[in-house]
Amino acid sequence: MSARQVDTWIFDLDNTLYSTSTRIFDQIDARMKAFIARELGLGLDDAFALQKKYFHAHGTTLRGLMLNHSVDPEAFLNFVHDIDHSTLQPDARLDKAIERLPGRKIVFTNATAYHAERVTERLGIARHMSAIFDIRAARYMPKPHQQPYGDLIAAHGIDPGRAAMFEDSSANLKPAADLGMATVWVRNGISVHRESSDNSHCHHVIENLALWLETTGQKIADKSIASGPR
Repeated sequence: MSARQVDTWIFDLDNTLYSTSTRIFDQIDARMKAFIARELGLGLDDAFALQKKYFHAHGTTLRGLMLNHSVDPEAFLNFVHDIDHSTLQPDARLDKAIERLPGRKIVFTNATAYHAERVTERLGIARHMSAIFDIRAARYMPKPHQQPYGDLIAAHGIDPGRAAMFEDSSANLKPAADLGMATVWVRNGISVHRESSDNSHCHHVIENLALWLETTGQKIADKSIASGPR
């Protein structure tokens, strides 16, 4: 990883910017199951099994529902992100660590901008984010499909060789690494993803985002400043 190259910091949202202990994603997970049960006339256990099948096969449950059942994506997104965000509290340490990073900070999420705005506002870091690239901006095509990465780069004029991406899914970092981005896998101990046995595309593997940004991330930022314009 060439530290002096980073001028764009790209953050996944759920289970990356906040701890899994908040159980925010558990709420979303439960509402996805309820939506599927209602829309497809399934019992909750069958709905849950289908939800996870589509998630692992297509990157998001929504993608599977769109392809196999012609589900209206807006109805799904509005329902599943209607949750209680109050379990999220301001994270002063993360706030300060992100603030010290030079350059742009962008949220890149398979969720909605509405949900991302609520999360970043509750964490106290919304003011640092110059953009949110959500599932609608990605034309409902989720990570780790290649298309949304290209759309993100085009929409925000990103030089992949000068970007670092943070994710709780190692699979979602593979396209970023292939494009030349530095990658940071945030392992939070409770992964909802099926990870590959080969994670050599993950340049850094961490457990605490704020701590890493304060230390290694700040060293990268300092070198970027010291190197001046390129």
